[in-house]
Amino acid sequence: MAVSNMQAVNIIGLTEDIDDVISVLGESGVFHPDDVPAFYSDTKDFTHLRTKNIYAEPLTNLKSSIALTKKSFPLIDVSDFNPSFEEMQTFANRISEEIDILVEDREFVSEQLLQTKDNLNETSHFVGLGIEVEKLLDLKYLKARFGRLPKENYTKLSAYSKDPYIDFTVCTEDKTHYWGVYFSPVGKEEHVDRIFSGLCFERCDILGVSDTPNVHLEKLQALVPKLEAKLREAEKRLDDYLEIHSQQITKYLSKLEELYMFAKIRTKALQYNKSFIIVGWIPAEYEKPLKKRLKKIRSVSLDFTDAKNEIDKSPPVKLKNCFLAKPFEFYTDMYGVPKYNEIDPSLFVAITYIIIFGIMFADLGQGICLSIVGLLMWKLKKMKIGKILMPCGISSAVFGLVFGSVFGFEHLLDPMYKAVFGLEEKPFEVMAAQNTNLIILSAIGIGVFLLIVAMLLNVYTSFRQKNPGRALFSTSGIAGIVFYGSVIFGIVGQMFLGWNILSPAYILGLIVFPFILIFFGEPLTNLVNGEKDWQPESWGGYIVENLFESIEVILSYVTNTMSFLRVGAFVLVHAGMMMVVFVLAETVGDIGYWPVIVFGNCLVMALEALLVAIQVLRLEYYEMFSRFYSGEGRAYEPVRLNIE
Repeated sequence: MAVSNMQAVNIIGLTEDIDDVISVLGESGVFHPDDVPAFYSDTKDFTHLRTKNIYAEPLTNLKSSIALTKKSFPLIDVSDFNPSFEEMQTFANRISEEIDILVEDREFVSEQLLQTKDNLNETSHFVGLGIEVEKLLDLKYLKARFGRLPKENYTKLSAYSKDPYIDFTVCTEDKTHYWGVYFSPVGKEEHVDRIFSGLCFERCDILGVSDTPNVHLEKLQALVPKLEAKLREAEKRLDDYLEIHSQQITKYLSKLEELYMFAKIRTKALQYNKSFIIVGWIPAEYEKPLKKRLKKIRSVSLDFTDAKNEIDKSPPVKLKNCFLAKPFEFYTDMYGVPKYNEIDPSLFVAITYIIIFGIMFADLGQGICLSIVGLLMWKLKKMKIGKILMPCGISSAVFGLVFGSVFGFEHLLDPMYKAVFGLEEKPFEVMAAQNTNLIILSAIGIGVFLLIVAMLLNVYTSFRQKNPGRALFSTSGIAGIVFYGSVIFGIVGQMFLGWNILSPAYILGLIVFPFILIFFGEPLTNLVNGEKDWQPESWGGYIVENLFESIEVILSYVTNTMSFLRVGAFVLVHAGMMMVVFVLAETVGDIGYWPVIVFGNCLVMALEALLVAIQVLRLEYYEMFSRFYSGEGRAYEPVRLNIE
């Protein structure tokens, strides 16, 4: 649960050397630029450098042309490739022009093919006509309308049998429509068109057909393969061109991307007279090599400061975790990046999430399957959730051994228990009525323990952030721990263990007094933190307001604790769902028994894995994170090329 040590970097030099400085910072791959005004209180005499990113235009042109090809080119390391800007610009313009010509050829043929196929499709609906289409369209006293009519509306034409102008000639039909043509005399078009429009007639324009539909259809059918061959030739010319120039395109594209990103550092720089100022952050371990390279630039002066002394500037955070916690940075980032002087909860999430998930999804066989699914999700699709499911599946398998469940078979492992431990059957029967209360109480016990741990983390974080008032008097501070722990210990001791704990002294000293400290926590926090205006504007108003807030505080302790009942509930739900699967399998008989068992296991794994993953994450975010973690930091984002 840690973040990498960071150093604030302040670089000042002559404007004529800024490009060399930017090159060093960009090539280092570790520099996170920041805004100069965040480091300097008085910047009224500072100005922005009046330059534009010269690499934007050639890069945009090259990327636009490449996008038209529907091909991708991976970014590579080009630190040893240093062409001049003029060379890159010339290359980008030439390649873009040549690609555009080849793409235009391909698109022209593709459009021809598409139009031909559309024309072929339309013409095929009128093969019943024995006359040239253009002759029909050129009739002087009749207007022809080609299209389709819904079959259910075709029968309605009988209602217009007395109208001599209403007639529809059917050429072909499909499942829903009749395709054909109707005619209207000149001067009657509006009348006829209105009637057919009311019958949902859909027009289609058949233009340029100088033959009968049958003859035209044959011509189109012969033209399609020719156009397809031309399209393949055009695509091959484009593919061959890209293959010949792929190495050059990759190198120049990567270099332009790199220099474009480096130039972003310039946008953060400010100018003062003939000097520039650049500020930012680097991990502490890179201070010496970066200083060594920058010192070679004649006019540059450097200043490195430990980020611990620059907390007010909100140093960016680079998470540093072990192999177990690394995948769970995904969940931490979803909630928010920790502040620099705040603990990274990734390891805490990893341990608690894996254990709670395993308890709620306890099954040896299904746990192993879940791990395999997680491995495939990560290896094949690079899905971050896959790396989380792998240890969660292993945890499920471990707790499945404890509960004796293998794909829902509750007594399959009994021989192992007898051979290893000398037991007749598994040590714990989830569905036994006498164990239900134990499961529920154990779930609450897990919740109490984790909530107290979360409060202790808050105390540690508060002292680390030099906020002793919050550490002492907040609802998740020492006063909150004493109050919550004393209430839980008193109830458990009095009700379940028979201890006479809840004496007046116990209640007043360990419950009432800590709650009073929480009640007056805000002014006490301000007083301990050394703030001058520590008192509220009105003590009466403060007391009245906090009376209502106190109810919310007490309810939060209760609801946070009760939320962990879902841990025990899912233990019972899992066993219950598998029991239903086996009841259904026995109902269908021998033939369908194993298909039902397999399908039931797959369904339970899919549904329950999703539900458990969400419910455990909810416990992390709402019950635990809310007590010790703000997630209001900012991520460390160095300027560097993301090489694929």
